[in-house]
Amino acid sequence: MIRISRLAPFAVALVIGAACSKTPPPAAAPAPAPVINQDSINAANAARARADSIARADAARRDADARARADADRLAAERSGAMAAMRNTRAQAIYFEYDSDVLSDDARAKLDAKLVIMTANPALRLRIAGSTDERGSDEYNLALGQRRAAAAKRYLAQHGIADERIDVISLGEERPTSQGHDESAWTQNRRDEFEITAGGDQLMPPRPR
Repeated sequence: MIRISRLAPFAVALVIGAACSKTPPPAAAPAPAPVINQDSINAANAARARADSIARADAARRDADARARADADRLAAERSGAMAAMRNTRAQAIYFEYDSDVLSDDARAKLDAKLVIMTANPALRLRIAGSTDERGSDEYNLALGQRRAAAAKRYLAQHGIADERIDVISLGEERPTSQGHDESAWTQNRRDEFEITAGGDQLMPPRPR
């Protein structure tokens, strides 16, 4: 029979061997940290900056185009308004007292406004037609209408408009604007009317003073 004392060293060796066989495996090496590609980051940032710059440029161009269209519309409206005002000023008749060819203050003011237009448009020519009310003979009224038209032409000529740019005729009592037979109608018929005979296609607004 084997004695325990003889087995003791062998048993100790077995125990040590078993203990060694249960030693845990070494821990896995940590994964390497990701490598940051700074060139890629810089390229992405540059691409975003270019895109932002293009977007800002497009927005600025759209704003500029919108402002240009608004300015063009405003200028067109202003020119249209100026043209309408010129047509109205040019067409305004002037009126006279009974049996008179003397220009009133109102008539001179209207002629002054026509002067501005004619000065700004040297090619513009006018015909002034003088009229009377129905009272008086045909011959007398034709002569009075001529004097009234001549009075307006003389005023314009005295203020720098060449004689050849203005023609005068008399209509006498033949073309009344009012068909009545009282002072209200006669007042409207004692007048000079103004008609463009040349240079009216390309009128230019007077320059602001």
